[in-house]
Amino acid sequence: MDNNKNNNEVIDDDVCVTLSLEDGSEIECEILTIFDIGEQNYIVLEPAETANNPDAEEAEIFIYRYYEDEDGNYSLGNIEDDEEYEAVSDRLDELMDESYYDSLDDED
Repeated sequence: MDNNKNNNEVIDDDVCVTLSLEDGSEIECEILTIFDIGEQNYIVLEPAETANNPDAEEAEIFIYRYYEDEDGNYSLGNIEDDEEYEAVSDRLDELMDESYYDSLDDED
């Protein structure tokens, strides 16, 4: 990912990726956001079926390490460390709060 970009933003477009899960199944997901902590990028995904369902009470999300090479090819990696997961969760909470308050400002 280009380090000159602002990687701390919520994605507005319905950009989708297909996740291959450990059980062999696949799930279509929308990208909610890509952000960085230090030198590492992270991606937050929501299954398309819940992202497009206004009646869904709770949304399941997936958070992965995100890598992109110089050709724009991406790959995902698991977050395996509890401390890293906690830091990522805290940053995601901050981003979602910022997004919520920005949407309130846009309504004025």
